[in-house]
Amino acid sequence: MTEKTTVKTLKDVVVRFCGDSGDGMQLTGTIFSDLSAVFGNTISTFPDYPAEIRAPQGTLGGVSGFQVHIGTEQVRTPGDLADVLVAMNPAALKVNRNQVERNSIIIIDSDSFKASDLEKAEITSEDFMTELGLTTQQLFAVPISSMVKKSTAEFGLDAKAGLRCKNMFALGLVCWLFDRPTQHAKDYLNKKFGKKEAILNANIKALADGFNYGHNSHATATIYRIEGRKQTPGVYMDISGNKATAYGLVAAAEHANLNLFLGSYPITPATDILHELSKLKSLGVKTVQAEDEIAGICTAIGASFAGNLAVTNTSGPGLALKSEALGLAVMAEIPLVLVDVQRGGPSTGLPTKSEQTDLLQALYGRNGESPIPVVSALTPSDCFDAAFWASKIALEHMTPVILLTDAFIANGSSAWRIPEPENYPDIHPPYVDQYKGTEKWRPYFRNEDTQVRYWAIPGQEGFQHRLGGLEKDYKTGAISTNPDNHAMMVATREAKVQAIARSIPELEVYGDKDDAELLLVGWGGTYGHLYDTMERMREKGKKVALAHFRFINPLPKNTIEVLMHYSKAVVVEQNLGQFALYLRSKVPGFQPLQYNRVTGQPLVVCDMVEEFMQMMEEK
Repeated sequence: MTEKTTVKTLKDVVVRFCGDSGDGMQLTGTIFSDLSAVFGNTISTFPDYPAEIRAPQGTLGGVSGFQVHIGTEQVRTPGDLADVLVAMNPAALKVNRNQVERNSIIIIDSDSFKASDLEKAEITSEDFMTELGLTTQQLFAVPISSMVKKSTAEFGLDAKAGLRCKNMFALGLVCWLFDRPTQHAKDYLNKKFGKKEAILNANIKALADGFNYGHNSHATATIYRIEGRKQTPGVYMDISGNKATAYGLVAAAEHANLNLFLGSYPITPATDILHELSKLKSLGVKTVQAEDEIAGICTAIGASFAGNLAVTNTSGPGLALKSEALGLAVMAEIPLVLVDVQRGGPSTGLPTKSEQTDLLQALYGRNGESPIPVVSALTPSDCFDAAFWASKIALEHMTPVILLTDAFIANGSSAWRIPEPENYPDIHPPYVDQYKGTEKWRPYFRNEDTQVRYWAIPGQEGFQHRLGGLEKDYKTGAISTNPDNHAMMVATREAKVQAIARSIPELEVYGDKDDAELLLVGWGGTYGHLYDTMERMREKGKKVALAHFRFINPLPKNTIEVLMHYSKAVVVEQNLGQFALYLRSKVPGFQPLQYNRVTGQPLVVCDMVEEFMQMMEEK
């Protein structure tokens, strides 16, 4: 640092890296997030990438981005707009021009802004900043490509391989701008490229050159520092929602003293759960990549029948394909966890974008009266707890459970303190040895209080049985078409699910819970955005509270009490009103306002603050 450079401390900052899909922006953002977490910052990330297979270089369709929000205090969202945008080509700048603050810093690779590059991005003027409406932003044009070519020439790489290091140059420059040590980035590169010495050394050189360029050229008179904060002692990691889901399932299997089985078929954005669990064979985890979605869930049903904690994972189109087999699991009353990482639809829709549009499919998307508990995760790190809860409910109540996450929290990440196992309860499946009746056991004998049937694992002497999809007699378990018996079994399966409300936490209210003039109501992955919206409104002197649902079916037992306590409520969700419709059916007299967005992008806090303030003014 020179005498000409001053350091300004900020409480938080939002940085967005963007470029071609082959420019390594996801890796760059991940490393910057990791080193910020190591520094003691709280983080929230948002990978934003296309579904297309490598669009032509420099075109609008191929732009990939990664946004990270780092702060001293708790950050819950990746931020609305970027304070710093790194754009590796004109297409990246054009696609992200509406994602930056008015007074933000924009860093570009000037070598990639020639006339031919502008033409590919459909920019007609050499004054591209004015054409794109970026007249209040501060532009740093850095010849990244040419400097990286020279920088890496000594390692014997061809020109194309050398240019792949330009993302590390950009990372080094951003590390300088935010007074961030680069040692963690070097450690990360050592792990990734340790066996490829030339590539490793070229990337480390580019990283150092980017940092030194900022330091020596005085690119700005001010650099910025976001202080870390003292953390609760423990082991921390930057964790994505999909990884946290995988770990939560493993933890549940350990607490139930069972093996974990995953029957899966790859689908964006849920596949990483399969990838992560396939690495954990040493923990007794078995994974099968089946030939299709239906085979995936059917292998899991077989594993459940055999006494495992059985899981299948998918996204929206796969949930539709699995619906018939889910009905079988409902009828057979066996434990099963289905993880649905929601994405935009219908059909193939928006494979890499996020929505909350599978809710009604999860609640009702099966033939017949087919009740299934539904749990939703709130944040990337909360996916661990949500997966644990879904497994606990499935095993202790002998039912399939649907766990809803979404692409935003599944791909996004946050700093997570690895919890102590003793802080999580043991899981106690209702094994058949708990049956205390005097009659000879039958497969649908159940606890009359919870309506949960006893679980006999095949191979236990004296407990031979078979299960299937045809309706069974309430007492004998034999196939039955008796109308009165069918009515009783339908009511029993529904009562079993609703009895779960006695064993889940009550709905928590945040903010001005006693005297709020407006209650925000949400579920799932919108938690961070709604919490920040509430806090900003309270800073403006408004009385606002938030009720955010993790448990959707059954609803927490205090739901009616909470929702009817406030004179005005707005249900916020990334669909056209599915949860609002569901709540109206479950809470008599509840008539909320609605805020619905289906853009495939995260909610925008500043927009919600403005609109909710208007709602409070209206009678």
